[in-house]
Amino acid sequence: MSATDGERPPVWVGHLHIYARDPKASAVFYEAIGMRSVWVADDVAIFELRGGTHLVVLPTAEPQAGPAEFDLMVDDLAATHAEWAAQGLTVSEIVTSDIHQSFTVTDPDHHEITVNNTHVVGPV
Repeated sequence: MSATDGERPPVWVGHLHIYARDPKASAVFYEAIGMRSVWVADDVAIFELRGGTHLVVLPTAEPQAGPAEFDLMVDDLAATHAEWAAQGLTVSEIVTSDIHQSFTVTDPDHHEITVNNTHVVGPV
């Protein structure tokens, strides 16, 4: 059941999880970077990304600062970087590697989320 370049793949990521001191307060950040709010409460916040993946923000007393266990992709990296910097979000400089151009954005719990330029090869 594999997909060719001209077909949409038959599987996708359903849910990603990240832990925050205050999921409701984190909602402001995730909405600011363009995620669609699905559910926001004191003890959980759920956001939808392109393709239908949900980011679930769960409470914890001690969130793990540092690199997030997922990354994001955007269509226009430079424009996204400029927009988020103008919003006052903490963003790194754009760097170029062998595969991507990318930068990091830091959420309120100091998770460093890598944001990459797109490399999509077919319908998603």
